[in-house]
Amino acid sequence: MAKTLGFAAVHFGTAFAVGYALTGSVAVGGAIALVEPACNAAAYFFHEKIWQKIEQGGLDGLEIFHVHQ
Repeated sequence: MAKTLGFAAVHFGTAFAVGYALTGSVAVGGAIALVEPACNAAAYFFHEKIWQKIEQGGLDGLEIFHVHQ
């Protein structure tokens, strides 16, 4: 768990530092540090869905983006 928390701190810190370096704004850097991980989580979800389809024998059109509940 410590390793996970350490990685999360590095991830948020990096996102903040890049946002701040590009804009000079603490507010923008903070917003990026909060929004970027959420976007990254969504991208990872779809990445995993695509790879599940590939491993099951291929892709079938845009069906990979259908979320089964």
